[in-house]
Amino acid sequence: MKILVMGGTRFVGKSLVGKLLNQDHDIDIFTRGNKSNPENTNLIKGDRNDIECILKLQNNKYDVIYDISGREVEQTKILIDNVADSFQRYIYVSSAGVYSENYELPLSEDSLLDPQSRHKGKFETENWLIEQKIPFTSFRPTYIYGPGNYNKIENWFFERLFQLKKVPIPGDGSLITQLGHVSDLSDVMIKCLDFDKSKNNIYNCSGEKGITIKGLIYMCAEVCGLKKNDISLNKFDYEKLDPKSRKGFPIRLNHYQTDISKIKNDLNWEPKFDLFSGLKDSFIKDYQFKKDNKFDRTSDSVLFNS
Repeated sequence: MKILVMGGTRFVGKSLVGKLLNQDHDIDIFTRGNKSNPENTNLIKGDRNDIECILKLQNNKYDVIYDISGREVEQTKILIDNVADSFQRYIYVSSAGVYSENYELPLSEDSLLDPQSRHKGKFETENWLIEQKIPFTSFRPTYIYGPGNYNKIENWFFERLFQLKKVPIPGDGSLITQLGHVSDLSDVMIKCLDFDKSKNNIYNCSGEKGITIKGLIYMCAEVCGLKKNDISLNKFDYEKLDPKSRKGFPIRLNHYQTDISKIKNDLNWEPKFDLFSGLKDSFIKDYQFKKDNKFDRTSDSVLFNS
């Protein structure tokens, strides 16, 4: 198949492209070119927000388009307006951040959306794809983690545990969150092509279980080779902070868990990584090689004085 990947050299894109190459597909990657392109792929260098760059794709024919970098509906409109109308599927990486806070957990794909979400461009894109009858599949991950993660999620905890042995914790740490391994996400992004039922459908995609923030910290500590008594947890009053802000703490300061039964049933899919094995995979393949690097603790001042 001829495949276009919008953003294929970092994290999710890198995981996805590596697996697609193993299947001998012909792959174009559209990216700014700041990272080296994988071997045996064709780089189309450009900024997707620059129409002159998108015109490089004009009338190109693809069987499948993977859009990892799209955030706003206009980005998708311009892209689809310029490629040939021949693709079988447009596969979009959305976000579970589109949902409103809800007292009932886990959140399903039909849960109320948040019109003020910083990810609102994602569900606006999904709505547009539906309205235009474009064959698509959209995935709404919670926190994606794993080797190569450029967002400070698991590494935020690893840094403080490994070097300081103390971590800020919101209140008693009982807020529930949910993570999904990058390899599980890229697996199902490819697998969905084998299922007609996935066409014109939206799926939550994450790990099997939620976990309290305290539980996540202790699990990260175990991965780092530490015991509970080896570390200290410094409580902060999270109710004074914006619950969706990650300027100080890397995880939403409210409950955040999705139901993944739909994706499991429709696509005969199960996450391969439980949270502990996934965190260990990230620690060994990624953080452990950078453990001597200094890290920025300026955000900690928002949370506690240390």
